Amino acid sequence: MWTWVPYEEDPTQGKDRPVLLVGRDGELLLALMLTSRDHDNPHHRDADYVDIGTGAWDRQGRPSEVKIDRVIRVDPQAIRREGAVLGRQAFERVSRALREA
Repeated sequence: MWTWVPYEEDPTQGKDRPVLLVGRDGELLLALMLTSRDHDNPHHRDADYVDIGTGAWDRQGRPSEVKIDRVIRVDPQAIRREGAVLGRQAFERVSRALREA
């Protein structure tokens, strides 16, 4: 899904971006931010990112990663649009990384 995500350094600002839903907290949805910037490559490995491959959430078909060190609480009314369903293996990789973090 796509929603407005506040910047970490200034929560009064942000941008519309894809997120992965991973749970609920009462009425709020729990989401993780997606990015197409490569944080997990041979020259630099960042354990806070999990590769999930490509999907309909990125119109350019770029490989994406999920940022697992920041859970975003989203009001269901703030959902802008559905992006795509993540494959089971990729979702399990993200789930495993969250449990181990």
